[in-house]
Amino acid sequence: MKTQILTLLMALASASPALAETLRVGPNEAIRTIADAARLAKDGDVVEITAGEYRGDVAVWSQKDLTIRGVGGMPRLLAMGASAEGKGIFVVRGERVRIENLEFRGAKVRDKNGAGIRLETGKLTVVGCKFLENENGILTSNNEQIELQVERSEFGHNGAGDGQSHNLYAGKIASLKVSGSYFHHAKVGHLLKSRARDNRILYNRLTDEIAGKASYELEFPSGGIAVVIGNLIEQSSSSENFKIISMGAEGLAWPTNALYLSHNTIVNDRPQGARMLDARDGVSLLAVNNVLVGRAASIDLPAQKSLGNVEGDWPDFVRPQRDDYRLRNDSKLLGAAEKAGFAGSFDLTPTAEYVHPVQIRAVAPKRWSPGAFQTPGG
Repeated sequence: MKTQILTLLMALASASPALAETLRVGPNEAIRTIADAARLAKDGDVVEITAGEYRGDVAVWSQKDLTIRGVGGMPRLLAMGASAEGKGIFVVRGERVRIENLEFRGAKVRDKNGAGIRLETGKLTVVGCKFLENENGILTSNNEQIELQVERSEFGHNGAGDGQSHNLYAGKIASLKVSGSYFHHAKVGHLLKSRARDNRILYNRLTDEIAGKASYELEFPSGGIAVVIGNLIEQSSSSENFKIISMGAEGLAWPTNALYLSHNTIVNDRPQGARMLDARDGVSLLAVNNVLVGRAASIDLPAQKSLGNVEGDWPDFVRPQRDDYRLRNDSKLLGAAEKAGFAGSFDLTPTAEYVHPVQIRAVAPKRWSPGAFQTPGG
C-alpha cells in the first residue's frame, strides 16, 4: 500500500505545472517595466502593476492562465508613440488571460488601427479598465475561436476619425459579452461594433452625449446572434448618422442571425430624427419592453415582433438632460412592461440594471417596467 501511495504522489507531482508566481512591476520593484514582466511571466502567473504612469511601455502576452492587474490605484499605460508589433499597447495571444484595473491611452500606429488591446487568440476577460484616446479601444482579429468578455470598463474618445476604427471592435470571433460598461464619444466610428457569432450586450451605457460624433451606437454588421438587454443607448444631436442600432448591414456571415432587444432605453437627440433599428432581410427580430425617446421614436416592426415597446416623454424621467433616464415615481410607464419571454433558452427579462459609472446592481421588482431601469427615482 505504501508503495502504491508513493507511486501516486510521484505521478501527481510530475503532472503538476510549476508553481505560479506573482510578478510585481513598478519603478521601485525588481521588475521595472511591463515589457520585462511580459518576457519573464510563465503560464499561470499573476502580474501586478503598481499605480503610476508607464510611458511607451508596450508588451506582447502569449502565456496561458495569466492575470495582469493594476494594484494600489489604476496604472496609466500611455502609448506615447510606441506600440507592440506595430499593433497597440498590449497584444494578447495567450489562452485564458484576465486583465484588470488598467488604463490604456493614446495607441496610434501607421495603419490607424492602434489599439489599447489587440486580441489575436484565446479567451480574454477585461475587468474595470479604461480605454481612452486610442484608435481602437479593443480590437480583435478574425479568429472564430476567440472569446472576449468585458466587464465594468470605460471606452471613450477612441477612433482615428476615419470611420473605420471604434471604441470597441470585435472581429469575426466566437463570442462577445459586455456588461456594466460605459461607451461614449467615439471619433466618427461606432460606440460598439461586433462581427461575433454570439453577442451578449447587457446593462451598459452607450451614450454619445454632447458634441458626440459617433456613427452607430451599436452595430452587428455581419449578423450573428445578438441579445441586447437593459442598456441605455443614446444618439447625440450632432451625429451625422441617422441610424442608432444596425444588424447585418455588410451581409450575414453566420448560419443563424437574430437580434433580441429587451428592456433598453433608446434615445434620439438628433433633431432631424433617427431610425432606431436598421436590420437586413434574413435577420430574425424581436423587440420587447423598450422605451423609445426623442423625435421619430419608434421601432418599425410587425406586431408579432414588437411587444410592450413604448414612447417615453421627458417628464417620465428623473433628469434626462444629464442622462439620468430612471423613471420618475409618478411616470405612467412604471410597472407597465409585458412579459419579456425568451431568446431560445436565454431569459429576456433583466436581472440587473446599469449604475453610472461602470457598475450594475441586481433587480427583482414586483412589477416590471419597460426600459433599462427598474429602480425609480425623483
